[in-house]
Amino acid sequence: MQLTTWQKLRTRAYLFAVGTHRRMTLGVRVMLIDGQRVFLIRHSYLPGWHLPGGGVEPGETAAAAGARELFEETGYAPVGAMPLFGLFHQDNSVTNRDHVALYTCREFSVRRPFRASFEILAGDWFDIKGLPDDTADAAARRIGEVLGGHLPSPHW
Repeated sequence: MQLTTWQKLRTRAYLFAVGTHRRMTLGVRVMLIDGQRVFLIRHSYLPGWHLPGGGVEPGETAAAAGARELFEETGYAPVGAMPLFGLFHQDNSVTNRDHVALYTCREFSVRRPFRASFEILAGDWFDIKGLPDDTADAAARRIGEVLGGHLPSPHW
């Protein structure tokens, strides 16, 4: 169905107003899995080890954002589509309007070796039974849900 110019303008204005009022954001994380190991990263601006990911840009699908962030932060690229594991609500002292889509990636290629950057200080593979003590709670919960058979929580 084709929209008229007026319908397009009205729809954009409505979506802008709703987006400004609701201020909802969408982020993605990707669990890169190699057998019983996962790849975690350490940010320069957050404590602990986390799953790679970031924000969904305008005009970008969540899956495309996950693939982009995975490559930017780790050097790995998914081979084929990544399954969506779940959509989670993140509420913390900074926001209660954030949602995080978690994708799993078991088939990947190394497009470039991992290299630290201003944003990502470190990245490494960890056995799921030997995660670092300072693994972020959300990352540890998701790993337990995906690889340990724990029931998923709706909260990040």
